[in-house]
Amino acid sequence: MMAVVLLACFVALMSAQQCQAAAKAHEKKHDTKKQVEALEEQWRMAQLAGDVVTMDKMLADDFIGLSRSGQVNTKGQQLERVRTRKLVVSKVELSDMKVKLVGSIAIVTCQAAVEGTSESGSVKGLYRYTRIYQRLASGDWKITSFEATRIRPTKDSGSKTPGPIPANQSAPVEEPRFG
Repeated sequence: MMAVVLLACFVALMSAQQCQAAAKAHEKKHDTKKQVEALEEQWRMAQLAGDVVTMDKMLADDFIGLSRSGQVNTKGQQLERVRTRKLVVSKVELSDMKVKLVGSIAIVTCQAAVEGTSESGSVKGLYRYTRIYQRLASGDWKITSFEATRIRPTKDSGSKTPGPIPANQSAPVEEPRFG
């Protein structure tokens, strides 16, 4: 009988430790997501300020950015566009941000209302993007990849709800490439 009681106590203790470990893991995951959200805000502020130094620190050396049309930008190309003011972002309003953690990778999806100018002219529109961060052994996060897709407005120009444009109409193409 004593053995059964001891076994039950041991099982209860192990369950409590597992619950405590699970709670700590959940708390750590929540804290990590908040850290990545803070990095997104830091990147947004660097874009608005044209802060090449901060952008340089945040981008991985092997960064690849993909524009809506499939153009590829390296870290050097992206920083040069900002440095030479070929890309100027005057507004970035973020919404619907989601952070997914997979090991040392953070995948951010977000909607952004963007305004500014690029080599091809005015950039203004609503975009959905994916940005991927990698946590290095040092604990620092680096942006390794970025891709943006324009959310096209509905046919009814009075509506602000995004939606598809009918096949018989064309929309102006604006390349964000805002990394």
